[in-house]
Amino acid sequence: MNETLRAALVIARRDFSAVILSKTFILFLLGPLFPLIIAVFAGSMGQQIDNAASRPAVGVAMTAGDIDRLNAARARLAKQIGEQALPDLRPYPANSDPEAALAGKDGKAVAMLSGTLAAPRLTGKAADVQQFQGDLSLMISMARAGTALPDTRIETRIVAASSGSEQQSRLLTGRSAQVLLFLLTMLLAGMVLSNMVEEKTNKIIEILAAAVPVDAIFLGKLIAMLGMSFVGIAVWGLTALTGYAFFMGTSFPMPTPAIGWPMFVLLFFLYFATAYTLLGSLFIGIGAQASTVREVQTLSMPITMCQVVIFFFASYAVNRMGEAPEVAAAIFPFSSPFAMIARAAQSDAIWPHLLAIVWQLLWVALIIRIGVRLFRRNVLKSGGGGRKRLFGRKAGPAA
Repeated sequence: MNETLRAALVIARRDFSAVILSKTFILFLLGPLFPLIIAVFAGSMGQQIDNAASRPAVGVAMTAGDIDRLNAARARLAKQIGEQALPDLRPYPANSDPEAALAGKDGKAVAMLSGTLAAPRLTGKAADVQQFQGDLSLMISMARAGTALPDTRIETRIVAASSGSEQQSRLLTGRSAQVLLFLLTMLLAGMVLSNMVEEKTNKIIEILAAAVPVDAIFLGKLIAMLGMSFVGIAVWGLTALTGYAFFMGTSFPMPTPAIGWPMFVLLFFLYFATAYTLLGSLFIGIGAQASTVREVQTLSMPITMCQVVIFFFASYAVNRMGEAPEVAAAIFPFSSPFAMIARAAQSDAIWPHLLAIVWQLLWVALIIRIGVRLFRRNVLKSGGGGRKRLFGRKAGPAA
């Protein structure tokens, strides 16, 4: 056991140094930052364009008095529900033909309100009429009532806590953590597969298998790629926090999870480690069987699709804590990290996480053992010549 662990650490140090010190690792770290930067700038520009663009305009072909009353009602209503929720009103001469105004080349109004406040008429395409009918009816009612409509004010009382509000806020934190955990796992787990295939193609894996137990090779590669993943997450996380602090200030936008931020962050890294090793151990087993990149793609695609389905299942169970779907997601090993990180945002109990982590590590050990056996049977055609394996007894010679 000690010999195997020592060999696994040697393999891990070798792979970790080879990846971290390579020039491509810098490009790998920069790769996800470019889409993020582009998305931030695109979102900012899109918001500015949206704010700068004029809202849908409704032409009003009424008398000047009716238009003034309608504008006053609109201003009063905008204070309650917001300026962006209401269409702009563009005055037209009272004797304007609505159909001719809409067919004109100025294109300023998408619908026309004509007649009088007592008998209004809305002209436009079916979709536009349906869109503006409710808002215009409310504005016309307020314009008719004028000052007779009371300005109702509601007495407010501020409380320090609300269980319903906190539950919804923590649900948002749990869902956000699930999405981030899934994206990081899928982004980084594939490197284990490509590393295994590359070394198989170069016959390095056979040389390593002749010197150290195959269990140590598998475990060492998982440890190395997990360490590399933590380096990447640290770089991306510090970059994201620095950028957020620079543009948005020091206030954190996400609601505080039930278990508290320090423990939540610790559990996030632990569940990332278990989710990564669960998926990575599967990918290592696939990489050990495949000989070409085409075979890798053929074998890994079903697992990737299944992982997406598993994530959707865990996401479905987020707001059903304690019910059958959430319990099933927490027990099933591949959805357990996603379900449990969402539970950490909604519940302050620690013991379920301890059980879940131990349960997930047992499955990692099982998958590695299955992968080692398949690798020996299909690739090495050897039982290991009496070397000790990490998760079993001493391996005897192959039959």
